[in-house]
Amino acid sequence: MAQLDVDKMIERFGRRAQAVKDRPLPPVAGEERKKFVEQAETDYTDYLLVSKATWSVEDGNLVLTIPLKLPD
Repeated sequence: MAQLDVDKMIERFGRRAQAVKDRPLPPVAGEERKKFVEQAETDYTDYLLVSKATWSVEDGNLVLTIPLKLPD
């Protein structure tokens, strides 16, 4: 099993958030475009939230503390 590096994991989530934000829209239209945009917004929010987390280990559990108010 690979060694868990939580700081690097959190950093990867930041890169994923940026990748989603920078990703161009595919040539889709109508309902498919709406679904794509909605999923991209959800993915970006999820990745950004985790990328802003601080972490600790408590009783053998990894605890991520995620701020619910993100910078603009």
